Amino acid sequence: MKTAVMAWLAPLGIGALCCAAAAGAASASERNGESAGMQANLSWLFPLNPPSDIERVMHPAAAVHLPNSSREFTEAQLTDFFFAPDWHPESHAPMPDIVRIGRAPRTFACGYCHLPRGEGRPENSTLAGLPAAYIVQQVADIKSGARRSAAHGIPFLPIDFMREVAVNAQPADVAAAAEYFAAQTLPPRVTVLQRQRIPKLRAKAWLYISDPSGGEEALGERLLEMAPDITRHERRDPDMSYIAFVPPGSVSRGRRIAQDGKHGAAEACVSCHGKRLQGVGLAPALAGRLPTYLLRQLVAFKTGDRAGPVGPTMQAVAAHLRLADMIALAAYAASQ
Repeated sequence: MKTAVMAWLAPLGIGALCCAAAAGAASASERNGESAGMQANLSWLFPLNPPSDIERVMHPAAAVHLPNSSREFTEAQLTDFFFAPDWHPESHAPMPDIVRIGRAPRTFACGYCHLPRGEGRPENSTLAGLPAAYIVQQVADIKSGARRSAAHGIPFLPIDFMREVAVNAQPADVAAAAEYFAAQTLPPRVTVLQRQRIPKLRAKAWLYISDPSGGEEALGERLLEMAPDITRHERRDPDMSYIAFVPPGSVSRGRRIAQDGKHGAAEACVSCHGKRLQGVGLAPALAGRLPTYLLRQLVAFKTGDRAGPVGPTMQAVAAHLRLADMIALAAYAASQ
């Protein structure tokens, strides 16, 4: 575990990520080797919640507030997987029971992780505005194993919990949640900053926060998303805005690949996801979604961990993308 912790904050090695000089010229074995090397060096993309963190634990009955809401919840409610804390109930239609409280004992409330309006967080997918049929299909793919995470060998609980939900959820509940989240509107959620050097970060609660010791670190070839206020994040504040650090030039590079493809080998993203990546039909909208999540999905397509109906198409696209390309695409999409 200590080795993995060190890898979270270490820049990704370049040697394992080299592609063939011309897109499409690499052999299948070379592409497979690149995918394996990438997978072995991406632990920074899956920050954990260090078990060594010892903090003051609030009393379960203690009242918790947010400055932007008149509601209050107890600490026990905020840590209950069968309760979705709804700080702004006036901002959306009534939640279906599966979103609000889940179905005990094995199907957690969808709104607990994905939030009542479906905004999601860096460790969870953003569901707001996605086609209902697409959401249903993704749950089915997770249940069947066609859709897996590119995080191998680490206990990344947000993904493990979603797998548990997918396996146990009733079809009617999945359909109700999908229809509800499809009707929600995604608000601005992240600020993308292009930097060579960033504030020193550390893993906390499945994402990053500023290191209390201060200082700076080189970003390297990584995308790191942080919570400026970990307290608001932990209280599941839907108005929380995150910061994503990406290498300089990522957004413009991502725009070029999204609009034109890559050297004729990788299909342009806009050909399926729409001119502004707002989604077309069952092709999901990418614009404005959290970049950590987008990057994880691109990596999973490249490593073969995401299959399902869209698997062959997206795997063919991702096969021609280097890590820097995928970071750029995630940064560009998130900035729209």
